[in-house]
Amino acid sequence: MPRQKKDAQPISLKMDKSTFERLEAYCERAGQSKTVAIERALNKMIDEYDDMVKTYKSRKTGEELREKGE
Repeated sequence: MPRQKKDAQPISLKMDKSTFERLEAYCERAGQSKTVAIERALNKMIDEYDDMVKTYKSRKTGEELREKGE
């Protein structure tokens, strides 16, 4: 039975040759496709950024409350 196709958006990019070679080597070692590796890396990067922004906003809100004496 064939795999169900995922809802996907194609993307095209130019990547530095040394980065591409590292990606290929990583995918061979990890046993995953370049698509999966890139999706996971991007999701991790975005999640970390979102967490950083959330932490920054939380600290800023706390500082503003302390400045107001609350």
